[in-house]
Amino acid sequence: MKTITLGADLAAPNVVLGLMRISKMSDEAVRELVGTARDAGIDFFDHADIYGDELHGCERRFAEAMQLTPSEREQVTIQSKAGIVKDGPYFDFSYEHLIEAVDGSLRALQTDYLDILLLHRPDALVEPDEVARAFDELEAAGKVRAFGVSNHTPAQIDLLKKSVRQPLVANQLQLSITHSPIIAQGVAANMQGTDQALTLDGGGIVDYCRLNDITIQAWSPFQAGFFNGVFLGSPDYPELNAVIDRLAAKYDVPAIAIATAWITRHPADMQVVLGTTTPERVAAAAQGSDVPLTRPEWYELFRAAGYRVP
Repeated sequence: MKTITLGADLAAPNVVLGLMRISKMSDEAVRELVGTARDAGIDFFDHADIYGDELHGCERRFAEAMQLTPSEREQVTIQSKAGIVKDGPYFDFSYEHLIEAVDGSLRALQTDYLDILLLHRPDALVEPDEVARAFDELEAAGKVRAFGVSNHTPAQIDLLKKSVRQPLVANQLQLSITHSPIIAQGVAANMQGTDQALTLDGGGIVDYCRLNDITIQAWSPFQAGFFNGVFLGSPDYPELNAVIDRLAAKYDVPAIAIATAWITRHPADMQVVLGTTTPERVAAAAQGSDVPLTRPEWYELFRAAGYRVP
């Protein structure tokens, strides 16, 4: 498992296990899932306060099943997210909401601290001074050790940085071979009449994150689009799957590992956030962590997914 660095000094695997679907799993099933991840070198677990049928449901299920001792807790990285209000849904980055959300996550997770807290999607009504106040208090109390965002544009991050003094170490963004506008728009820059050339994120979020030492965490890494099915084995992507299968045979890994490798091959040192609850798929996907795709192979997958290379 390849290791990257988040922020200044947080070592982390480049494959992460997301736990948004574990609320109805048994203790044994959760332990098997997490144990398989650990065996594959994944010691980084992604949560959010809204995951589960009830608030903090998946965080609570994780803690009840795992019953981590203090020493076991120190061996893993636990990240959670706050800012989405289930009842709306709407977004709330107010000081009061962020403090309440983190305290709820700590109780549910049965831990004294989060390694990383992400702001969960942008809040159109954000007041950076309130976010900064919350971050300062959470850091001073030892409740959160590092901070980041999700689905934020460069300008939205800069707005936060106007007040927030802590480094923002991560930005969780949707990314897969078939859903990669944040990469594809740069490839087709300045091409007239080409939708792929349109920049809708305020000016190149991938380059922005690289320039500012912000790790991109790729969620839905196997989804064809926005929660509309996977591309692996899909009849809608015959050319792409043919390339994936050929490369899987070449590198002697499962097809899903090639989908992981396409993301981890990028020099931005991204993390792939797995959302599966199937231990076998976790182990298979993790094999792509350090598959050394060549530049021609990476671009061949990109073209086979339907993107244009001028």
